[in-house]
Amino acid sequence: MQTFGDLRLAVLIDADNVPYSNIKGMMEEIALYGTPTFKRIYGDWTKPSLSGWKTVLLENAITPVQQYSYTTGKNSTDSAMIIDAMDILYSGKVDGFCLVSSDSDFTRLATRLREAGMKVIGIGERKTPNAFIVACDKFIYLEIIKNSSQKKENGNLDMSKTKKVKLKNTVEENEEAKAKSAVIDLISSSIANLADDNGWAFLGDVGNLILKKHPDFDPRNYGFQKLTPLIKALDSFEIDERETGKPHVKHIYIRNKNGKCDQGNC
Repeated sequence: MQTFGDLRLAVLIDADNVPYSNIKGMMEEIALYGTPTFKRIYGDWTKPSLSGWKTVLLENAITPVQQYSYTTGKNSTDSAMIIDAMDILYSGKVDGFCLVSSDSDFTRLATRLREAGMKVIGIGERKTPNAFIVACDKFIYLEIIKNSSQKKENGNLDMSKTKKVKLKNTVEENEEAKAKSAVIDLISSSIANLADDNGWAFLGDVGNLILKKHPDFDPRNYGFQKLTPLIKALDSFEIDERETGKPHVKHIYIRNKNGKCDQGNC
């Protein structure tokens, strides 16, 4: 999958629109993409509903920013977070932003940051509107972070894997079949877009292209920690592990079986 390198990241959290549970897992996930230079969380800390956040802020060195709700029904937290994001952008001290929210109001912010050359990683719940998801370079579901430690790379493809629920009726089986077909088509078309004359494509490039097409794509959605075991489980692709001349380092290439999506025609 796409790698972002060791970015200097500004982590901005909307306390009103994400739960405080598993904050440790969230920060560990962010560390995979870079080093948090700024860690700020925004909310009206006089609200009882945000009391759960207070116990975890010190443990993770996150700076709370107080933003009073001036008017009932209006979210002034959004404005404060957006203003700070632009101030940080113009400071030139970061390479990217991690916006933690399930609110579509940050869609324009994510777009503006990317226009300025910043990498933007979004983190939110599955209820997050698609507009915000596609505005990010990468979007990660909080539910996946919460359950990633329970995932097994050799698990079966199952859209209900996070709950470990076995499909029991025809409707559920049809939904799983549709999801599996959609994943296969996405990977197949991406291979076809990048394949050489023999149909082979470098797995790293395929992962990058998939992420550009669908920023919320994550093998953990299907019960796998990495893309390679997911592809092996689908049994629709050939895999070739090529030596690089370096010990324990191989380049993985994949191609479609039976000419599926040949020359980009799916």
